[in-house]
Amino acid sequence: MPDAPVILADEPGSFPHGVLSARHPALIRAVRDAFPYGPDRRHALEALLTSATEGVIEPLGTEDDVRWAQWGAREYLGRSWFEVPFLWSESYFYRHLLQAVGYFGPGPWQGIDPFRPFKLAELDSVETDEELAALDRLAGEPADARARALLHGSLWGNRADLGFRLSAPDASTAASGLVADDSDVLWSLLPCDTVCLVADNAGRELIPDLLLLDHLLTRRRVRRALLHVKAYPYYISDATTADVVDAVRRLTAAQGEAAAAGERLWTALAEGRLEVRAHPFSCAPLPYADMPDDLRAQFAEADLTILKGDLNYRRLVGDRLHPPTTPFADTTAYFPGPVAALRTLKSDVIVGLTAATEESLVAAEGRRWRTSGTHALIQVGP
Repeated sequence: MPDAPVILADEPGSFPHGVLSARHPALIRAVRDAFPYGPDRRHALEALLTSATEGVIEPLGTEDDVRWAQWGAREYLGRSWFEVPFLWSESYFYRHLLQAVGYFGPGPWQGIDPFRPFKLAELDSVETDEELAALDRLAGEPADARARALLHGSLWGNRADLGFRLSAPDASTAASGLVADDSDVLWSLLPCDTVCLVADNAGRELIPDLLLLDHLLTRRRVRRALLHVKAYPYYISDATTADVVDAVRRLTAAQGEAAAAGERLWTALAEGRLEVRAHPFSCAPLPYADMPDDLRAQFAEADLTILKGDLNYRRLVGDRLHPPTTPFADTTAYFPGPVAALRTLKSDVIVGLTAATEESLVAAEGRRWRTSGTHALIQVGP
C-alpha cells in the first residue's frame, strides 16, 4: 500500500545493505575476472566499485541520463547509494555496470553481455543435466501430476539465481516450503486463450519456465503464450532474448523428453504461438503500478499474467515494508487482468500471508525466512 515505508539500504546488517555493500562488489570483481577487458574497462569497473561502496550516485554521462532523470535520477544524484530506495539503487547500479563494460558502445564490447559466462555455466552444469533427465520420469505421470510438477519446477527454479548465490551459496540445497499457495486458483483460470509469463532469471530457472509454457501449449491449456524478458542484461541472472534462444538450444541438444520439448518450443516460436517480448520498462527501477500505457495494453492482451521471481514480485506489489498480512489483491488491483506470482523469497517484501503463518515463521526463524530462499509462494489476484 502507498503508505508502507519504502525499503532503503541504510541499515547495517539488513538484507538491502548487504546487497549493496557485499554482493555488488563481489559481482564487479566476478565480471572483471570473467573477461579480458582492457585498461579502460578495468579502470571503469574499479571506479564503479569505489563509487558503489564509498561514493555517491553520479550521472551516466550518456543520452540515457534523460530517461533516468524521468525515473528518479534528478532526485537521487549526489546522494549515497544506501540512502535512496533499494529498488532504484540496485537498478541504477546495474545500468552503471553495463556502462563500465562498454555494453552500450560504441566500441568492441558493445552488446557483449557481461553475465553470459555465468549463465552458460549454469546451462552446461551437471545439475541441469539431472533436471532434464527427470523429464523422462515425469512423462509417465498423469497429466495433472505433470502439470503440478512443472508449475513447482518453475516456482523453485528461482533458487538458481546467480546473484543470490553470491551471498548464499548453499541456499539451493536448503529446506523449503510454501508460505502461500493459490495454485488451485491459478489452475481454475485455465484453459484460456493467451497466457503471459514475465520471466526472471536465465539458465536453470528459464528452462522450467519454458517447459511450463510448452506444457500449456501442447496440452491446449492455452492457444498462445507471451514471454516477456529484459530488453538488455539487467540483474546478473535476468533473462534476455539471447538467453531464451540459448535455453531452447540447450533443450534440443539434450535427450528424450527434453529434446522433444525443445523442438516443440522452437516450432512454437517460429510459428508465433510463443512470442518473446522485451519492453524497455522491463529494466526500469519502478513498480509495475507505474507502467506505461503501451505495456499495460500488452498485459491486457493476456487472460492470465504470471510474474516470476523476486524482483518481479517487488515491482508487482511495491518494494515496501508492507504488513505481511496485507491482501495480495489489494496491492495488485491496478494490474490489467488476473495476475499470478511465482516467487522464491529472497528479499524483505511480502504480502498475502495469514497471521498464523507469519507468526510461525517469525517464531522459527526471525526475519531470515524473508530472504533465505528456503520459502516460496504462489499468489493470484486481484
